Amino acid sequence: MKVRSLKEQYQIKDEILKERLDKVLQPLMEECGIDVWLIPSKEYNEDPIFEVLTPSGFPTARRISVLVLHNDHQRVNCFNVGMADGELNRFYMQAWNRDKEDQFVALTNLLIKCDPQTIGLNYSANYAYCDGLSVGLFNLLQEKLPKDITDKFISADQLGIRFLETRSELELKYYPEVMAVAKSIIDQAYSSDVIKPGISTCDDVEWFMKEKVNQLGMTFWFPPTIDVQRKSGMYNKDSKIEKGDLVHCDFGINYLGLCTDTQRLAYVLNDGETKLPQALVDGMLENDRFQDIVASNYQKGRSGNDVFKASINQAEKEGIKAMLYTHPLGIHGHAAGPTIGLFSDQNPQPIKGDLLIHPNTAYALELNTKRNIEGYDSEVFFFTEESVVFKDDELAYLAEGRKEITLI
Repeated sequence: MKVRSLKEQYQIKDEILKERLDKVLQPLMEECGIDVWLIPSKEYNEDPIFEVLTPSGFPTARRISVLVLHNDHQRVNCFNVGMADGELNRFYMQAWNRDKEDQFVALTNLLIKCDPQTIGLNYSANYAYCDGLSVGLFNLLQEKLPKDITDKFISADQLGIRFLETRSELELKYYPEVMAVAKSIIDQAYSSDVIKPGISTCDDVEWFMKEKVNQLGMTFWFPPTIDVQRKSGMYNKDSKIEKGDLVHCDFGINYLGLCTDTQRLAYVLNDGETKLPQALVDGMLENDRFQDIVASNYQKGRSGNDVFKASINQAEKEGIKAMLYTHPLGIHGHAAGPTIGLFSDQNPQPIKGDLLIHPNTAYALELNTKRNIEGYDSEVFFFTEESVVFKDDELAYLAEGRKEITLI
């Protein structure tokens, strides 16, 4: 799979930023009741959302950079109350002349002109991505701005979640391409060129995937993992991959500003075998059924906990031993949005699990099923994870082949 040039990547990411500022943000500010979103950042200690709102050619804040996003109830007016910068000023109107006035005097004057009823700041007790305002900057705002302005400060955490989780039309357009790059690396790893039974270790395959990502000039947002199941148990790291092993990978990249998260299975054929053993076919069919159950429970306005409970209850009724730990996906890997179960806690989750399903969002449909298979010392797990988007009232998979176990 060909990866775009760095110039093309920057151009696409900046086109997406413009679309998000022009089309995505305003209705969300209305929905969340925020008139001004105030986002200051110190150089090299940037707010996570500051980084999402700035272009590719503006990698860090400058001294103290301040973004002011004003919803005038028709559009969002974007201001930079920081050092002028050619890249940043393609998206933000310059609202501070450092040669003529103090930065916080300029900020005060701008906020007076905007005349907001509410000013949202990125502090939150519950959501990490929406808690990027440092104590030092908060204290500085309280010191430098008039009290009639600081009295309007409220948490913008709900706006932060909604903005981070919502995918624009361009993001939805490019997401399958991002996933195709990730899948091409998995396909290369799941080949006889890479996996040589009795020779290759799980660690060898992990390093192949890491090197491939590096060669393509991208990043992975977590290190790829490879493990195997065989009749005597589960193995990883320095364990050699043998004939008859069920191989499992967990892999996620960041490309064009979007993350993937995928778990796929492969089977190393024994001598004389030409197809997948029927017991593994049956196990995968059961796993597919559970994926379908979860997908059917995705509905606009349902909470993550609603999806979790309905899916697990249906699996129990059908005799499927299942675990569900699906999470939002997008600009970040473990992204902002509703939690749908945790691997470490198969129960409804307070606060994060209560968030609602919204359209034009993305998820890592992460789950497993397990069953007893004759000849294995313990139950066999079928770990799967698919990058998906929820749009037009249904869950759509970003890549084909979710029902397959690759043969090696």
